[in-house]
Amino acid sequence: MNSPGKPPPPAGAPPVVAQPARRTNDAGGNVAAAGAVADLAKRIIGNVENAIVGKRKQLVLSMVAWLSGGHILLEDVPGVAKTMLARAMALSLGCHFKRVQCTPDLLPSDVTGTSIFNQKNSEFEFRPGPVFTQILLADEINRATPRTQASLLEAMAEGRVTVDGTTHVLDKPFLVIATQNPVDHEGTFPLPEAQLDRFLMRFSLGYPTMDEELRMLDLLQFGHPVDKLQPVAKAEELVQAQQEICKVHVDPRVRQYLLQIVNMTRSHEDLALGGSPRATIALFRCGQAMAAIRGRAFVTPDDVKKIIAPVMNHRLILRPESRLRKVTTESVLDEIVGDVAVPTIDAN
Repeated sequence: MNSPGKPPPPAGAPPVVAQPARRTNDAGGNVAAAGAVADLAKRIIGNVENAIVGKRKQLVLSMVAWLSGGHILLEDVPGVAKTMLARAMALSLGCHFKRVQCTPDLLPSDVTGTSIFNQKNSEFEFRPGPVFTQILLADEINRATPRTQASLLEAMAEGRVTVDGTTHVLDKPFLVIATQNPVDHEGTFPLPEAQLDRFLMRFSLGYPTMDEELRMLDLLQFGHPVDKLQPVAKAEELVQAQQEICKVHVDPRVRQYLLQIVNMTRSHEDLALGGSPRATIALFRCGQAMAAIRGRAFVTPDDVKKIIAPVMNHRLILRPESRLRKVTTESVLDEIVGDVAVPTIDAN
């Protein structure tokens, strides 16, 4: 029987057979894309571990942040391989790497670049600063003045820099790793909330165990291990992987799960400032990246749990009375995660 409004098929024509709806594997996601991302992450992490021992969790978080197109704030004491991690990741990807040592006398133009008058042709020429790279290490960022810190905002948020009224687009990928020492506060300028919110993640490396430190000494016996690293991927692969991340399926129940977590931070009695909509987007995108690294094309609640603390802890501000009671943002997040019902996701 023909549908109303449709002309009957011509005489002698073969019958029209309705085709079954195509289904994609793994809850509507793209399995091939997830597999390619997982392979890229495995190569990079494995290569970096030839130089840095015992930091698998932090390396995975770094890959999640970079696959999500975000920037990282490493907060830890000196000497725990923060700079080594940045260099090793850049070398493994074959990316251009530059470092800025932040000091109080560092000017914004020292970061973004400046225009120099060329007497030969009587014209101003732009000389790019270290921000014109693919991976930028801003060492001890809280020692730079607020004005210099702000010079990074446009680059971090929009991937471009404006100098003397001219906008310069940065190469892709553009990733910032900033470090700061949580112990030494003398002569520092704490990052304002607006700039902290620009960092996708904040985490620390921590001290190695004795076995890991012994392994580190073995690696250092015949030279610096980072200098021996060779690229195992290309920058273009990372850019492609960043695009593939968007194909990872996020079930509506998982979306509701992460939304509940963020919304509960906004009304928690111990918090003066909860997570912003940017935090919600960060959780969403990092959940996709974590799932892809694990070789899946769909996000589970466990993927979200793995990245809640590094994505959220620097975006939350405790009330003064909560600080006096030794409450931490990590303990608040643990409480909230424990109170939110975990949805059950069927992979089929």
